[in-house]
Amino acid sequence: MDVPDVPPHGAPIGIDLGLDKFLATSEGELIKRPRFFNSLHRQMKLLQRRLQKKQIGSNNWQKLSKIIARLHETIANTRKDFHFKLAHHLCDQAGMIFVEDLNFQAWAKRMLGKHTLDAGFGQFVTILQWVCWKRGVYFGKVNKDYTSQICPNCNAHTGKKKLSFRVHSCPECGYMTHRDVASALIVRNRGVSEVGRILDVKEVAWGGGLTGTRNGLVKSLRNRKKGGEAWIYPAS
Repeated sequence: MDVPDVPPHGAPIGIDLGLDKFLATSEGELIKRPRFFNSLHRQMKLLQRRLQKKQIGSNNWQKLSKIIARLHETIANTRKDFHFKLAHHLCDQAGMIFVEDLNFQAWAKRMLGKHTLDAGFGQFVTILQWVCWKRGVYFGKVNKDYTSQICPNCNAHTGKKKLSFRVHSCPECGYMTHRDVASALIVRNRGVSEVGRILDVKEVAWGGGLTGTRNGLVKSLRNRKKGGEAWIYPAS
């Protein structure tokens, strides 16, 4: 999908996609991961077992095949509806949204691949990017490396954590928050820094025409506090 760039502006939000929760935001919001197959998958398995007992091509086989196809379609539509509603919910809160630049195909090949495919992370990011464009929200991807191993408050490297550890606790500065929220804060911080770098390059290329926007970014970075909000004010 080719989506035109929206100029950076407004409040930034970082997003961390996860397995325990569908996503966490840098504002501290945790969105539960919907398990679309919880009840429907049991029904699907039952229908598929019944289908195996039918003669291929028979009337009963064809009827069951159509029922299974409709069930797959229902699950896909429900997932897409959730993704669109969540994307609009996030855009209601931000002028800029940043996500990790993830390889979802690699995720799907790992042992948690079923959950990844069930949640449809790749589809969600694509929908989020499109909704951001429609809503005039800046969308950006950042380096995914070590987002769960860095303290968003002091930038200390806290080391690799087991998935069962759900709390970020920095041994250097003592900052504590939900692990996924800490990762989302790192994503946000990287996004804001990248926007600042881009504005620096454009300011040089355009002869200082973006000075007001750049000054607003510097102000936002100086005013940022622990786990707090960072803002980019539009140029006046």
